[in-house]
Amino acid sequence: MISAPKGTKDVLPQDSYKWHYIESAARKVAEDFNLKEIRTPVFEHTELFLRGVGDTTDIVNKEMYTFKDKGDRSITLKPEGTAGAARSYIENGLGNAPLPVKMYYIIPAFRYERPQAGRLREFHQFGIEVYGSPSPDTDAEVISAAALFLKRLGINDVGLNINSIGCRSCRASYNAALKDYLRPRLSEMCPTCRERFEKNPLRILDCKEEGCKAITKDAPRMIDHLCEDCSAHFKAVQNYLKAGGIDFNIDPNIVRGLDYYTKTVFEFVSGDIGAQSTVCGGGRYDGLIEELGGNPTPAVGFAVGLERLMLLMENTGVDFPAERGPAVFIAGMDGPGRERAFALTCAVRSLGGSAECDHMNRSLKAQFKYADKIGAEYVVVLGDSELSGGVCKAKRMADGSVTEVKLEDIPSFFAKK
Repeated sequence: MISAPKGTKDVLPQDSYKWHYIESAARKVAEDFNLKEIRTPVFEHTELFLRGVGDTTDIVNKEMYTFKDKGDRSITLKPEGTAGAARSYIENGLGNAPLPVKMYYIIPAFRYERPQAGRLREFHQFGIEVYGSPSPDTDAEVISAAALFLKRLGINDVGLNINSIGCRSCRASYNAALKDYLRPRLSEMCPTCRERFEKNPLRILDCKEEGCKAITKDAPRMIDHLCEDCSAHFKAVQNYLKAGGIDFNIDPNIVRGLDYYTKTVFEFVSGDIGAQSTVCGGGRYDGLIEELGGNPTPAVGFAVGLERLMLLMENTGVDFPAERGPAVFIAGMDGPGRERAFALTCAVRSLGGSAECDHMNRSLKAQFKYADKIGAEYVVVLGDSELSGGVCKAKRMADGSVTEVKLEDIPSFFAKK
């Protein structure tokens, strides 16, 4: 038997309605915030992620699925959604549209990492991208979209942590202070952090190694080295969040795992999904478009992993709405009855209703059992008397009540259900 590759998971028919529910909630939030969907290729040129995500990140160094295509071009399955959206923004001249450009995506993404609860090698993300606005109220709006999405799913026991990691100007002076602090104990740190020390010391603060975490616990804080502009921006973001009734905590240790972030960074965290507590993360990335060859363009967004949401909802007992079955199951007792059942099933569907009939030559009793198993709201039986009289009885499965319906009215009657 051939099994699914490690780190991937089938979504079975009996579970897919949960995905539909989450994705529908994501699309509804996007609609309410006037976000338009963008769909980018599942693979991109590797250079996009080297320049956009950053060559000091774990994603680029350890986790990307990269291969050569038949034209000897280096191709990578996208490990996240922002870089592809930014590339499309530049390539398709979206900056010429009225600003801000507000987009969302629901995508599969791929990272080669150790599979664990809520973290797979093929996973799915809902993300938001807003380009063109440098204003702190845009940061707050993106955060509020994430908060509303989680709330609508019934996920209430999460905390919002925010931080500012400054701009290129103030980060340069902070990096110098951080390196001065780390240099005496650099030999005690992991090989990855020793490499990051020269390339991007801020990323050391994101290391998950216990020894490195102990060393950086008392390191200088970026929030204490912000320039005047970044400090004012961060204070304004806080004021907007307060105005919107969104509770938050300031966590000076948040740096996020991607190199393109600037100024505001944020995470929604939960203690109900194991050690990997981040449910949703995002922030501002004002330099990304320019880094990829476009004009300087401010940007802010977030991404949330759908598998992690599913796990969190299951762990905290959040109820998914029950999957709805067909409005009617039309049961035929014999040859003519089965033929008419098929015809009426097609007619109900043609008017936009949900209907089903038997395809396994079941007995009438077995058809009733099957209708119950698939959650049919009504069952209609077609036998000789129904066909000759032109009237049938529609039995409501929930309470056994019966409604007489003319055969010719069945399509319109059940199209409304």
